[in-house]
This record gives sequence, C-alpha cells and structure tokens, in this order.
Amino acid sequence: MPVLSVFSNVLVGGTSATWAHLADTVLGEFLRNTVILCIGAGLGVASIGVTTAWLTTMHDFPGRRFFEWALVLPLAVPAYVMAYVYTDTLQFVGPVQTWLRELFGWRAGDYWFPDVRSVGGAVAMFMFVLYPYVYMLVRTAFLERASGMLEAGRSLGLGPWGSFFRVSLPLARPAVVAGTALALMETLADFGTVAYFGVQTFTTGIYRAWFSLGDRIAAAQLSASLLAFVILVLLLERASRGRARFNNTSRSAARPVRKRLSPAAGALAAFACFMPLFLGFLLPGFLLLKMALVEGDAQFGARFIDLARNSFVLAAVTAVLAVVLAVLLAYAARLARSRLPEMLNRIVALGYAVPGSVIAVGVLIPVTRLDNQIAAAWEAAFGVNPGLVLTGGIAALVYAYLSRFLTVALHSVESSLGKITPNMDDASRSMGYGKWATLGRVHVPILRGSLLTAGLLVFVDVMKELPATLVMRPFNFDTLATQAHTLAADERLTEASTAALTIVAVGLLPMFIISRQIVRGERVST
Repeated sequence: MPVLSVFSNVLVGGTSATWAHLADTVLGEFLRNTVILCIGAGLGVASIGVTTAWLTTMHDFPGRRFFEWALVLPLAVPAYVMAYVYTDTLQFVGPVQTWLRELFGWRAGDYWFPDVRSVGGAVAMFMFVLYPYVYMLVRTAFLERASGMLEAGRSLGLGPWGSFFRVSLPLARPAVVAGTALALMETLADFGTVAYFGVQTFTTGIYRAWFSLGDRIAAAQLSASLLAFVILVLLLERASRGRARFNNTSRSAARPVRKRLSPAAGALAAFACFMPLFLGFLLPGFLLLKMALVEGDAQFGARFIDLARNSFVLAAVTAVLAVVLAVLLAYAARLARSRLPEMLNRIVALGYAVPGSVIAVGVLIPVTRLDNQIAAAWEAAFGVNPGLVLTGGIAALVYAYLSRFLTVALHSVESSLGKITPNMDDASRSMGYGKWATLGRVHVPILRGSLLTAGLLVFVDVMKELPATLVMRPFNFDTLATQAHTLAADERLTEASTAALTIVAVGLLPMFIISRQIVRGERVST
C-alpha cells in the first residue's frame, strides 16, 4: 500500500509549483549526489568486504580467528551515529585539528584539512558501516567453493593471485553483487548522515518538501524518484547474474587449505583487517563512550528514561507483531497447495528495499485520510471528536515499521521452517493434532531460537530507524534516534552521545549472535 500510495499521488497530483521549483533548483544536485554516493559506497564496500573475506578465509595470520567474527561489528553502528562521532573529532575545534595547530603552531588558513561534512565524508561513513554485508556473503561463498575449485586451479598451474582473480572471485560474484546491493539500498535510504553533512539527496528533499514546504504531492514525487533508484539497483543486481549459474559441483566438503603467511605478510593482512574494524567500530565506540562518560546528555535522567521507554515500546511491539505475522505467513505457504501464498510472501518481502522516508510518505497520506474519516464519522454518530486515532498515536508508525522490517523476520522464519521435515507434520496429524495445534506444539518449540533471533533483529532495526520516525512520530513523542539527531543538528554532539551509545549497545546483541554463527559455521566446515 505505501508504494501504491506514492505512485497514485504522483499520477493524480500533476506537477505542483513546489516540484517545478525543485526541478529548477536542486533536483540536479539530488541526482548527482545520489549517484556519487552509490558509486563511492558501492566500490568501497565491495573492496573492503572482498579483501577481508579473502584474507580471513584463505590465509592464516595472527588475529585471524578474532577478525573473522569481529569484522561484522560495524553493522551495530548506524551511519548517522558515525557521522556525529567523526564530525566531533575531525571538525576545526575538534581534538585532531586542535592538536595539529598546537603541534605545528598553525592558525586558521595556514593548512588544509579534509572536510568530513561533505559527499566524500558521507561515502566514507557508508563504506565503514556497510562493508559487513559484502564480507559475510562473500566469506560464505569462499568457504562453500574453496576446496575443490581451488585444488583444480592449482593443478592447472594457477598461483595465489591467479586462483583469486580467475577462480574464487568469479565464483563469488553473485555474493559480491548481492552484498553491494544491500549496502546501496541502505545508502539510498539513509537520512541522518546526509542531512547532518548537508548533502542534498532525494531523502533530504522528501523531508524538506513535507515539513518545510508542506507539499505532499512534491514529497510523493521525490519518493517515487528515490524508489526508482532502488528498483534500478535491484534490476542491476538481477541482470548481473544473467544466465550464468554458480554451482558447486565438488562433492568435497573439506575446509579450505589456508596459506600460512610470512611474518611481514601476516602483519599486513592483520593491518588490512584491523583498519575497517578500527574505523567502523572500535574508534567510534571508544569516542562515544568517552563523550558519554565525560559530558553526555544534560537531560540524562527522567527525560532519558522517557526516550528509552518510547524506543523500547516501539521496537518491542513491532518485533512481536513481525514475528507473529512472519510465522503465520510462512506457515500458510507451507500448508498451501498452490504457489499463491509464496508469491504473496515475496511481494511482502520487497518492503525492506523501500527506504523509510518513502514508507513514511506512502503510509502517512492514506492513513491520515482514514483518520479524518474515522473522526468525522465518530463525531457525527456520538457528537464527540476523538481526534487522530491512528496517526495521533503509535499505530501508524508501527505499521510503517512493519511494512519495511517484516522481511527480516519472514526470511529468518522461512529459512528455519524449511529445515523441518514434512514428516513431522504427518506424525503430528497421525496423533490427532490439527494444523494450529501442530504449529503451536511442534513447530514453534523447534523454531524458538530462530523466532528470538528474528525478533531481536527487527527490534534493533526499529531502534536505529530514523527517517520514518522523524516524519511519522506523534506530537511530543521522541525516541533515542530522534533525540540523537536533534541534538547533533543543534551541534550538541557530546550530549547526543548518550542516546547514540545506547543505540549502538543494543545493536551489538544481534551482531554477537551473527558472530557466534560465523564461528560455529567455521567449526562445522572444518
């Protein structure tokens, strides 16, 4: 419905004066910055992800066992939080430039220093936060296809570099493209980073058209343009596969034979793995902790408890509903005798590709109309105006979250449910249990771990989500994410650290689960 709402408003709204003004002034800048962000972030995450995956999978060097799971930790840090941290550190009055001026006796204008609040700075933030998407997928591809294929390559005279470029990398290409596509969709959906850095993109344009200019048609038109970018990324990802098939025909499940690197080469490999982890997690985490302990939020106390409660309530309600809906949808597809439920589930799964700002516009327009109709009907029937029932509370906001993040829970539940043999269903029915009893007494206990993981992933996604929350939150209702954004926009970066650190701390929970699965998968493969 959100996508149909966006496109319907574009079709029936015509060309507004706001859209004409945007087209004459900033639309070209929106397009240029979006393309630069996609190209820069895409190349960056692919390079870092492939390099670190290749090193930790195919080589043995000091710290490898640590890096193979720790390299996913930057996913716990939202890009906008990284932007706040690095701005506070690298700005003119920050500790780095202050130290340089004191060390060399420089004054303003005597030296050049890169401006972190720029398109290039935004690209760097996305690179070091989103590369784990590529790392995890490519590392799995290397592990699955490493043994037999590389042995065949070596028997044909290929050296280490030849095996990488002519065997491993081509076979891992689907994983590289899929991980890069995920990173690009996150880049296109971002609002906090680009808004704080002053980089004009379609996401910031949507927010400006809705709140500053009050033009929902222009906001919908910009949303449609942004959605077209997302569709283009998905089509390019699908087209890159072509008719090629990347099957592992080897019957061997042996672990890859890791090459033991020399001390010098091992030090370089450890440094190459350490830098993305350092820049994407260790350094921003340390700086956040330092700012929160030294100064932190001046309103820490009752106000912070309210913010945390709002965030946790939204995240918990959405997580529970997402898990329940995911179980029902996945179980319906399992029981169905046709492919229709499965096809509908695939349509539901597309919601994750839709940016939060587009979801917000697509939900807010029809739900506001429905709210006004409900209020009018209630007042006509009972003589009392109930106000905005849906958009005045968290109902519409939870619906927007579900439209985007239900996919996360659905994929997790479908994957685990598919591993349960149909013989268990038959055995349950032979004991007199119906479909619902089988779900409750057989499947749910088996899926308990997967359901917890799915709920936790949705919980963290909602905690970090910013654009939809900014657009759709009820009046005088703030969360940790909106508080961090508001304080950072007012240049109160140290005060924003408390809320930002809380978001990162919560985000570490699923990252530790994923890290444990990586280590467990490594043990199974060996």
